[in-house]
Amino acid sequence: MKKILLVDDNEHDRVLYKRYLGKQMGFERLEILEAASGAEGLAQFQRLRPDCVLLDYNLLDTDGLTLLNDLKQLTGPDSLCVIMITGGGSEALAVRALNEGALDYLVKGHFDQELLSKTVLHAIEKNEWRQYVARYHGQLQTINQQLRDSLDELTKARQQVQQTNAQLLAANQEIEARNQQLARTNADLDNFVYAASHDLKQPINNLRGLFDEMRRTATFDDPEEDKLLRLVDESIRDLTTTVTDLSAVVQVDRATGEQSTEPVSLPDLTADVLQTLRPQLLTVHGSVDTDFAAQSEVVAVRSSLRTILLNLLANAIKYRHPERAPQVCIRSRQASGQSIIEIQDNGLGIDLEKHGTEMFHLFRRFHPEAGEGTGVGLFLVNRLVQAQGGRIEVESQLNVGTLFRIYLSQP
Repeated sequence: MKKILLVDDNEHDRVLYKRYLGKQMGFERLEILEAASGAEGLAQFQRLRPDCVLLDYNLLDTDGLTLLNDLKQLTGPDSLCVIMITGGGSEALAVRALNEGALDYLVKGHFDQELLSKTVLHAIEKNEWRQYVARYHGQLQTINQQLRDSLDELTKARQQVQQTNAQLLAANQEIEARNQQLARTNADLDNFVYAASHDLKQPINNLRGLFDEMRRTATFDDPEEDKLLRLVDESIRDLTTTVTDLSAVVQVDRATGEQSTEPVSLPDLTADVLQTLRPQLLTVHGSVDTDFAAQSEVVAVRSSLRTILLNLLANAIKYRHPERAPQVCIRSRQASGQSIIEIQDNGLGIDLEKHGTEMFHLFRRFHPEAGEGTGVGLFLVNRLVQAQGGRIEVESQLNVGTLFRIYLSQP
């Protein structure tokens, strides 16, 4: 549920804004709060912590910029969502408001319901995104510091090896053989330093390995240690998932147009994907039926099509209904010169009336209670399908299941 606080001493304007915001704008629920003065608005904000504030610049007891600065004192850095509403349309005032921390501004009498709704929605999404980035930026800073510490240690080790090499140059054949070995070690160290400087995933994997080894071999007497270990494990897993997913997004953007299509056997590709997901299917007693009689081969980028099927099948398992085993059907056909692949499940389903417009947006999750994830899978699927000139249709019903219909353009 999103909460919007209206701070305006004009009751008529507040009534108008409430009517404009009557639609839910894609959120599950929307609660409108009101304040008729700056003091009341400050108290309401401190007590209710709304997701967005519509702040009138001209208030009887204060002005909008002063109240904006007061609100900033109650929040953390880059976490305040304020839209300034002015009556005069002064560009200088708007610039001051944006410089002071407002995310956007509107001029009274110059906006309608659609513009207000879009402005509020955009401000909330922007505020949520920058808070998301700030959280993971902090984690990445920690990893970077660990990398810098590791690089310092590697530099010292390399200097020691070089000193040893200088001494071994004057030694006999056995020493010379050792020198050659050390030279190979130096090359390995150079490669490692380069990789550590340009790839975050490797040090994260290293942390995972060290943590698993510590948990396997170490013994802790303090009962609180088990809780601490779980928290560390979850943090490393979340960071790994986020870096991997964001890297996948970048790779999709870079790979667009670089890969060539080829004839792909749907039975063979599906068998490959099901073999990968076999442990998950066995765990949840899931079943997958296939029907490729109408069209068993399509022309596509094989690696991309594999990623599409893998993500959709993995989602069918992850977002299964708790009261029944997952059943998935994969079938193919051709219509109007296009190859069509359908993946249908009996899982939790999606409320398309609420979430249909954001189905393939980045970092959107519709069942966060059902499993871990970052909301990147459907985004990637859509980008990969579009990269091949195709499109996706979705049919879904809550607690019944979902059907993804993929249209692939054929040469």
